[in-house]
Amino acid sequence: MPNVNVISEYKSFGGKLGFYSHFSSTCNGEMHFAVYQPPQATHKPVPILYFLSGLICTEENFMVKAGGVQRFAAEYGLMLVTPDTSPRHTGIAGEDDDWDFGTGAGFYVDATEEPWRKNYQMYSYVVHELPSLINANFPTQPEKQGIFGHSMGGHGALVCAMRNPELYKSVSAFAPITAPMRCPWGQKAFGGYLGRNQESWRAYDASELVKQVGYHSSILIDQGTADKFLAEQLLPEVFEKACADVKQPLNLRYQEGYDHSYYFIASFIEDHIRHHAIALLVTAVFIYLNPTFLF
Repeated sequence: MPNVNVISEYKSFGGKLGFYSHFSSTCNGEMHFAVYQPPQATHKPVPILYFLSGLICTEENFMVKAGGVQRFAAEYGLMLVTPDTSPRHTGIAGEDDDWDFGTGAGFYVDATEEPWRKNYQMYSYVVHELPSLINANFPTQPEKQGIFGHSMGGHGALVCAMRNPELYKSVSAFAPITAPMRCPWGQKAFGGYLGRNQESWRAYDASELVKQVGYHSSILIDQGTADKFLAEQLLPEVFEKACADVKQPLNLRYQEGYDHSYYFIASFIEDHIRHHAIALLVTAVFIYLNPTFLF
């Protein structure tokens, strides 16, 4: 694959799970990502589903911890792609000082403030550069993309989908930061990356965006009731009200007793894969869910 370095590859559920790196012109440095190619990809292009991870994660966490997500991707014939959560080793002073800002915490925004703006362009990387790289090197159907994520990545997925509805046919999230302008994590990240003018923050706040532009399809969100970040950082009730105000279809499911961990994600990952498969593979999924239709 030109311009892509293979770190490691493994056979998984009849397909291939690979970890890769490349030089990113958007982030001005080396970036890492992971791809699961389902068995169907050996003989035809397949739809792509991007997963954006949360704070301190890398491209590996979801692929390793999400409850055998490759099995469901193989069943439905979906390619999974997970980018890293930030640039790394940029040489920016202080980038490794905090767990919720800098390394591992790119927040899926395009930084406008120094010294971050040269490297921390995660919104453009996820929406533009990475898909171009994936489509050039893997057997994809570029017109069939979905996106989802967890926590910071759930915030990123909602923002990317609403700002680019023509690119993403479906969106969902696990415990997303739905109103970053109102929570400590978001205020710290936006202040550092985007500066003090909070008007510029609105373009990266799902609860603001849904009122401005909405989304063409129903949004699926799962939220654990035992999540220790629920009340202070995640604020799903703010997003729920914003959706209700503009009649945006939303399936917000509170899951009793679940926390913020990957055990929570693994418990409901099949529902999310199905949610995206229905949007990306309507006919195939109908037959998969109703096998008697063929007889």
